[in-house]
Amino acid sequence: MKTAGIDGCKLGWILISFTDGEEKYQVLENKEALKSVFDSYDRIYIDMPIGLEDEEYTRACDTLLRKKLGSEYASSVFSPPIRPALYAPSYVEANMISFEYNEKKLSLQAWNITPKIRMLDELLRENPEFKEKVFESHPEYLYQKLNGGMIYQKKNLKKGVRHRLELIEEHEPVADDFFRDIKEEWRRNEVGEDDIVDAMVLALYAKRSETDGIKSIPEEIEYDSEGLPKAIHY
Repeated sequence: MKTAGIDGCKLGWILISFTDGEEKYQVLENKEALKSVFDSYDRIYIDMPIGLEDEEYTRACDTLLRKKLGSEYASSVFSPPIRPALYAPSYVEANMISFEYNEKKLSLQAWNITPKIRMLDELLRENPEFKEKVFESHPEYLYQKLNGGMIYQKKNLKKGVRHRLELIEEHEPVADDFFRDIKEEWRRNEVGEDDIVDAMVLALYAKRSETDGIKSIPEEIEYDSEGLPKAIHY
Protein backbone atom coordinates (compact mmCIF):
# COMPACT_ATOMS: atom_id res chain seq x y z
CA MET A 1 0.00 0.00 0.00
CA LYS A 2 1.28 3.45 -0.96
CA THR A 3 0.63 5.94 1.86
CA ALA A 4 1.38 9.59 2.60
CA GLY A 5 0.79 12.48 4.96
CA ILE A 6 -0.17 15.97 3.77
CA ASP A 7 -0.10 19.25 5.68
CA GLY A 8 -0.92 22.73 4.46
CA CYS A 9 1.87 25.27 4.00
CA LYS A 10 2.17 28.82 2.66
CA LEU A 11 3.12 27.56 -0.80
CA GLY A 12 0.26 25.05 -0.90
CA TRP A 13 0.71 21.59 0.60
CA ILE A 14 3.68 19.52 1.75
CA LEU A 15 3.50 15.76 1.14
CA ILE A 16 5.69 13.18 2.87
CA SER A 17 5.65 9.45 2.17
CA PHE A 18 7.46 6.78 4.17
CA THR A 19 6.28 3.93 1.96
CA ASP A 20 9.10 1.38 1.95
CA GLY A 21 11.22 1.80 -1.17
CA GLU A 22 9.23 4.84 -2.30
CA GLU A 23 10.05 7.37 0.40
CA LYS A 24 9.66 10.91 -0.91
CA TYR A 25 8.66 14.49 -0.22
CA GLN A 26 6.85 16.88 -2.54
CA VAL A 27 5.34 20.36 -2.42
CA LEU A 28 1.98 20.69 -4.16
CA GLU A 29 1.15 24.20 -5.30
CA ASN A 30 -2.33 23.82 -6.80
CA LYS A 31 -5.50 21.76 -7.00
CA GLU A 32 -4.27 19.74 -9.99
CA ALA A 33 -1.14 18.63 -8.12
CA LEU A 34 -3.23 17.68 -5.09
CA LYS A 35 -5.61 15.66 -7.27
CA SER A 36 -2.67 13.90 -8.87
CA VAL A 37 -1.37 12.58 -5.54
CA PHE A 38 -4.88 11.60 -4.47
CA ASP A 39 -4.96 9.50 -7.64
CA SER A 40 -1.49 8.05 -6.99
CA TYR A 41 -1.72 7.03 -3.33
CA ASP A 42 -3.81 4.35 -1.65
CA ARG A 43 -4.19 6.13 1.70
CA ILE A 44 -3.53 9.70 2.79
CA TYR A 45 -3.79 11.35 6.19
CA ILE A 46 -4.34 15.10 5.83
CA ASP A 47 -4.45 17.88 8.41
CA MET A 48 -7.46 19.75 7.06
CA PRO A 49 -11.17 19.67 7.96
CA ILE A 50 -13.25 17.50 5.64
CA GLY A 51 -16.83 16.94 6.88
CA LEU A 52 -18.55 20.23 7.77
CA GLU A 53 -21.57 21.26 9.82
CA ASP A 54 -24.52 22.96 8.14
CA GLU A 55 -25.55 25.01 11.17
CA GLU A 56 -23.62 24.12 14.34
CA TYR A 57 -20.55 26.23 15.11
CA THR A 58 -18.37 23.34 16.30
CA ARG A 59 -18.18 19.77 15.05
CA ALA A 60 -18.52 17.05 17.68
CA CYS A 61 -15.17 15.55 16.61
CA ASP A 62 -13.40 18.85 17.34
CA THR A 63 -14.95 19.10 20.80
CA LEU A 64 -13.88 15.53 21.60
CA LEU A 65 -10.38 16.14 20.23
CA ARG A 66 -9.89 19.25 22.37
CA LYS A 67 -10.72 17.20 25.44
CA LYS A 68 -8.22 14.51 24.48
CA LEU A 69 -5.47 17.05 23.79
CA GLY A 70 -5.99 18.85 27.09
CA SER A 71 -5.96 22.56 27.87
CA GLU A 72 -2.36 23.11 26.72
CA TYR A 73 -3.08 22.01 23.15
CA ALA A 74 -6.83 22.52 22.75
CA SER A 75 -6.16 25.80 20.93
CA SER A 76 -4.57 23.84 18.07
CA VAL A 77 -8.11 22.76 17.14
CA PHE A 78 -10.37 25.44 15.72
CA SER A 79 -13.83 25.17 14.25
CA PRO A 80 -14.00 25.17 10.43
CA PRO A 81 -16.64 27.24 8.62
CA ILE A 82 -20.14 25.83 8.37
CA ARG A 83 -20.91 24.60 4.87
CA PRO A 84 -23.18 27.55 3.93
CA ALA A 85 -20.24 29.92 4.63
CA LEU A 86 -17.60 27.82 2.86
CA TYR A 87 -17.92 29.61 -0.48
CA ALA A 88 -18.48 33.12 0.85
CA PRO A 89 -16.35 35.59 -1.16
CA SER A 90 -15.04 37.47 1.89
CA TYR A 91 -14.40 37.10 5.60
CA VAL A 92 -17.11 39.67 6.35
CA GLU A 93 -19.74 37.74 4.40
CA ALA A 94 -18.64 34.41 5.87
CA ASN A 95 -19.07 35.93 9.34
CA MET A 96 -22.52 37.23 8.47
CA ILE A 97 -23.62 33.80 7.25
CA SER A 98 -22.16 32.04 10.27
CA PHE A 99 -23.77 34.48 12.70
CA GLU A 100 -27.13 34.07 10.99
CA TYR A 101 -27.06 30.32 11.64
CA ASN A 102 -25.49 30.06 15.09
CA GLU A 103 -24.81 33.59 16.40
CA LYS A 104 -21.07 32.94 16.31
CA LYS A 105 -18.44 34.43 14.04
CA LEU A 106 -15.86 32.48 12.10
CA SER A 107 -12.38 32.76 13.59
CA LEU A 108 -9.71 34.43 11.50
CA GLN A 109 -7.57 31.26 11.74
CA ALA A 110 -10.40 29.23 10.22
CA TRP A 111 -10.95 31.79 7.47
CA ASN A 112 -7.24 31.76 6.57
CA ILE A 113 -7.40 28.05 5.68
CA THR A 114 -10.85 28.21 4.08
CA PRO A 115 -9.41 28.28 0.52
CA LYS A 116 -7.67 24.96 1.27
CA ILE A 117 -10.83 23.53 2.84
CA ARG A 118 -12.74 24.52 -0.32
CA MET A 119 -10.14 22.92 -2.55
CA LEU A 120 -10.23 19.66 -0.59
CA ASP A 121 -14.03 19.73 -0.43
CA GLU A 122 -14.29 20.15 -4.21
CA LEU A 123 -11.90 17.28 -4.90
CA LEU A 124 -13.74 14.91 -2.57
CA ARG A 125 -17.15 15.80 -3.99
CA GLU A 126 -16.01 15.70 -7.61
CA ASN A 127 -14.16 12.39 -7.15
CA PRO A 128 -16.18 10.05 -4.90
CA GLU A 129 -13.40 7.43 -4.97
CA PHE A 130 -11.17 9.79 -2.95
CA LYS A 131 -13.52 9.48 0.04
CA GLU A 132 -12.17 5.95 0.59
CA LYS A 133 -8.52 6.99 0.68
CA VAL A 134 -8.25 10.55 2.08
CA PHE A 135 -8.70 10.86 5.86
CA GLU A 136 -8.72 13.91 8.11
CA SER A 137 -6.22 13.63 10.96
CA HIS A 138 -4.53 15.90 13.50
CA PRO A 139 -0.73 16.02 14.01
CA GLU A 140 -0.73 17.10 17.67
CA TYR A 141 -2.91 14.17 18.65
CA LEU A 142 -0.68 11.79 16.69
CA TYR A 143 2.43 13.18 18.40
CA GLN A 144 0.84 12.76 21.80
CA LYS A 145 0.14 9.11 21.02
CA LEU A 146 3.64 8.65 19.62
CA ASN A 147 5.16 10.10 22.79
CA GLY A 148 3.07 8.05 25.19
CA GLY A 149 0.38 10.63 25.88
CA MET A 150 2.16 13.96 26.24
CA ILE A 151 4.13 16.48 24.18
CA TYR A 152 6.25 18.72 26.38
CA GLN A 153 7.40 21.37 23.91
CA LYS A 154 5.17 23.35 21.58
CA LYS A 155 6.10 23.33 17.91
CA ASN A 156 6.38 27.13 17.65
CA LEU A 157 9.68 26.68 19.51
CA LYS A 158 12.84 25.28 17.93
CA LYS A 159 13.12 22.62 20.61
CA GLY A 160 9.49 21.67 19.99
CA VAL A 161 10.17 21.04 16.31
CA ARG A 162 13.36 19.12 17.15
CA HIS A 163 11.52 16.99 19.72
CA ARG A 164 8.91 16.04 17.12
CA LEU A 165 11.54 15.30 14.49
CA GLU A 166 13.41 13.02 16.91
CA LEU A 167 10.20 11.11 17.65
CA ILE A 168 9.74 10.47 13.92
CA GLU A 169 13.42 9.55 13.40
CA GLU A 170 13.06 6.70 15.90
CA HIS A 171 10.72 5.04 13.41
CA GLU A 172 11.80 6.52 10.07
CA PRO A 173 15.56 7.34 9.96
CA VAL A 174 15.16 9.13 6.60
CA ALA A 175 13.18 11.87 8.38
CA ASP A 176 16.26 13.92 9.31
CA ASP A 177 17.53 13.95 5.70
CA PHE A 178 14.09 14.92 4.45
CA PHE A 179 13.84 17.72 7.00
CA ARG A 180 17.22 19.16 6.03
CA ASP A 181 16.63 18.81 2.27
CA ILE A 182 13.18 20.43 2.38
CA LYS A 183 14.58 23.37 4.35
CA GLU A 184 17.28 23.80 1.70
CA GLU A 185 14.85 23.64 -1.24
CA TRP A 186 12.15 25.96 0.08
CA ARG A 187 12.23 29.14 2.14
CA ARG A 188 10.63 29.15 5.57
CA ASN A 189 7.90 31.53 4.35
CA GLU A 190 6.99 28.86 1.78
CA VAL A 191 7.25 25.70 3.88
CA GLY A 192 7.57 26.05 7.64
CA GLU A 193 9.51 23.67 9.88
CA ASP A 194 6.30 22.84 11.73
CA ASP A 195 4.61 22.02 8.40
CA ILE A 196 7.37 19.50 7.65
CA VAL A 197 7.19 17.64 10.96
CA ASP A 198 3.38 17.67 10.87
CA ALA A 199 3.38 16.06 7.41
CA MET A 200 5.87 13.50 8.73
CA VAL A 201 3.71 12.31 11.62
CA LEU A 202 0.70 12.12 9.31
CA ALA A 203 2.81 10.03 6.92
CA LEU A 204 3.97 7.76 9.74
CA TYR A 205 0.45 7.02 10.95
CA ALA A 206 -0.92 6.61 7.42
CA LYS A 207 1.77 3.97 6.90
CA ARG A 208 1.03 2.32 10.26
CA SER A 209 -2.67 2.13 9.44
CA GLU A 210 -1.93 -0.60 6.92
CA THR A 211 -1.17 -2.99 9.78
CA ASP A 212 -2.85 -1.30 12.75
CA GLY A 213 -6.08 -0.27 11.03
CA ILE A 214 -7.83 3.09 11.27
CA LYS A 215 -9.51 4.44 14.39
CA SER A 216 -11.56 7.60 14.63
CA ILE A 217 -12.81 10.32 16.94
CA PRO A 218 -15.69 9.76 17.50
CA GLU A 219 -15.70 5.98 17.13
CA GLU A 220 -19.11 6.11 15.47
CA ILE A 221 -18.59 8.44 12.52
CA GLU A 222 -21.16 11.07 11.55
CA TYR A 223 -21.42 12.36 7.98
CA ASP A 224 -22.19 15.82 6.67
CA SER A 225 -24.84 16.77 4.11
CA GLU A 226 -22.42 15.94 1.28
CA GLY A 227 -21.67 12.47 2.68
CA LEU A 228 -18.22 13.43 4.01
CA PRO A 229 -17.09 12.10 7.42
CA LYS A 230 -16.94 14.49 10.38
CA ALA A 231 -14.18 12.65 12.21
CA ILE A 232 -10.50 12.73 13.16
CA HIS A 233 -8.61 9.57 12.12
CA TYR A 234 -5.53 7.97 13.64
